Amino acid sequence: MIFGLFGKKNEQPEDDEELELVTFQGALNGKSADLQANARLVDAVLIPTKEMVSDALGRRAEMVKLEFKGERASTTLYVDGVAYAGQRYPKQQATAMVQMLKLLAGLDPKLKGRVQNGGIKAEYTELPYEILVEVSPAPEATEKVLLKSRNLKQKLTTPEELGFSAEHKLKVRELTSRKRGLVLVAGPPNSGLTTTLYGLLRSIDVYLHACYSIADKSSRDIYNFTNFEVNPEDTFEKTLERIVRAEGDIILVNPIKDAETARVVLERAKDVCIIAEMPAKDAASAVAQLMEWTDAGLVGRNLEGVFSAKLIRSLCVACREAFRPNSKLLAKVGLPEDTKTLYRKGEPPVDPKTGEEGDPCEKCGGVGYIGRTAMLECLEMTDEVRALVSEGAAIDQVKAKARSEGQLSFQKDGLRLVAQGKTSLEELQRVFKGA
Repeated sequence: MIFGLFGKKNEQPEDDEELELVTFQGALNGKSADLQANARLVDAVLIPTKEMVSDALGRRAEMVKLEFKGERASTTLYVDGVAYAGQRYPKQQATAMVQMLKLLAGLDPKLKGRVQNGGIKAEYTELPYEILVEVSPAPEATEKVLLKSRNLKQKLTTPEELGFSAEHKLKVRELTSRKRGLVLVAGPPNSGLTTTLYGLLRSIDVYLHACYSIADKSSRDIYNFTNFEVNPEDTFEKTLERIVRAEGDIILVNPIKDAETARVVLERAKDVCIIAEMPAKDAASAVAQLMEWTDAGLVGRNLEGVFSAKLIRSLCVACREAFRPNSKLLAKVGLPEDTKTLYRKGEPPVDPKTGEEGDPCEKCGGVGYIGRTAMLECLEMTDEVRALVSEGAAIDQVKAKARSEGQLSFQKDGLRLVAQGKTSLEELQRVFKGA
């Protein structure tokens, strides 16, 4: 069955509603699923598994969690980063569905007690999808499943589509044009970290610089970044040296996740601009982690800047409601006095005679938001910030100095998106409250 996009709890579909089911088209790793050898499993749960995935895709869920509790299992759907209740299943049926997902994703259906990662090629409503599957051990000898879906037709390509303003692009070009120093993109899991990285890369003026990549770019293409041939016997440090000798100006490397990689990158960044991802709560946290892993003086000398993003829901343009803000509201939130119009999420129309709610917006399903965009910050190593970092100052001092200099911040960028009508003050408040 499939439920209304975000209908009332326990609301059932019409009896004659027909659900279009997802089509599974093979594992991403190329391993064929032997459905004939697993005929009993297929007969029992292939259709329920398809219904679960179809329900998620139909509700625009980018992520689904399937978890067990007692004799039941339930799904949680994440739509534009917000959790919604999904469907519930008997334990025995859900256990079989986990096996089915493993089989479809090219994993070992019988293996339990270890993390397994795979993926499924799929098609839903004539659109191609990749569904990443992660299965991990859970209490009481059960397993937790995490599904992440990606619509392959929805390709964000320009920096603007990825959330970068003209000011952000200018800052990227300023930092990378120095042809030295480390430029980081930091963020926690599921924060759009890799998407932010590619927005930064597409903001670089690649015609003026020799750009090389030794990173795993998956299926994403970066125009004019040349894949540098890595010798299997070379260390990471040796590979960076070879690119410098080849007169490279900018190098994209794999994410920095440990102290040794951070040291090598920072030491080599005195000769070339290096760009990398780094898992961290925000830009300041990334700087603090580098200072903990390596020498504060090394960080101060060779770090140029850290970008970080928070994803915020975009107002549905089909149903958003305009309103004229009063001067007190503008002053309170820090918007310019001459701001004439702001927007908030739309509400279903109400019949003035009966008081009954009308149908929700067809585009967003009555949520008021559809899709997400990025708010960005950039902690730049200006002379005074660099001096504080080099001295090993507390990160709160570093943040305070960046704020006093008017550097690009989440708050500043969030208000830009509100003023442009891309999001609402209520959504901005929700994101900061949950930070």
